[in-house]
Amino acid sequence: MNVSPGHVQSKDSVAEVIRFAAKEKLFLMVDEVHQDIVYGKGIEFYSYRRVLSEMGLPYSSSVELASFNSISKSVMGECGLRGGYLELVNLDPLVIPYIQKFFNTSSCASLNGQITMDVMADPPQPTQPSYELYTQEVQLIGSTISNYAQKALEVLSGLPGISCQLVNGGIFAFPRLHLSQSAIKHAKVKAAGAGLAVLFVLSLLEDEGLCVGAGCVHGQKEGTYHIRICLAISEEIMKDVLQRLKNFHLRFIKEFP
Repeated sequence: MNVSPGHVQSKDSVAEVIRFAAKEKLFLMVDEVHQDIVYGKGIEFYSYRRVLSEMGLPYSSSVELASFNSISKSVMGECGLRGGYLELVNLDPLVIPYIQKFFNTSSCASLNGQITMDVMADPPQPTQPSYELYTQEVQLIGSTISNYAQKALEVLSGLPGISCQLVNGGIFAFPRLHLSQSAIKHAKVKAAGAGLAVLFVLSLLEDEGLCVGAGCVHGQKEGTYHIRICLAISEEIMKDVLQRLKNFHLRFIKEFP
């Protein structure tokens, strides 16, 4: 199941997926790397492990689940540090040794990554000296990204030919491009069939020196076009990014009306 970027599943939605997996005998692989960056109003993160456990029998003892978490997409390390963990639920015990052997053949994270991973898994407690500073830092990062998401949404939603769904969590916004047929036809020639989003991001890089992701790289519904913008940057850079994107987009739709 591919959930829309920035969307945070409700508890009922998670339970619905689990029931479907049980019915179809599916193995759930859940990417939960943005779980500590949820900032939508009235929105709460529910882990699949938690919901599965609370659903009780027969689901809690039969649905096979793998949950992934990482420091590189959280408030802990952004993308400069690498490290993560995999939690397995209800797997056949005979399978576990093969999984352990597989991971033992891979290179481990750097020392900095391992230390950060340990802090994320076991954060400072109220009785420890670092608790206050740690809590302030985490809250600051979360509120900053939330403010950036709101500012980005305001700017993008005000541009003709662009729409952006509400971002309730994570560090990325995925605006959708609603552009003309002339732009789509031009992209087929200019971008060698790679698509409108690729042409848009390449032209944006050439004209404004701004690098954003093309939606086709991350998965998008056929016939739609998106770009990906990272929100985990400084306020000064964010203002510059949005201004450059706005300038380029207005020129682009004027060139391809």
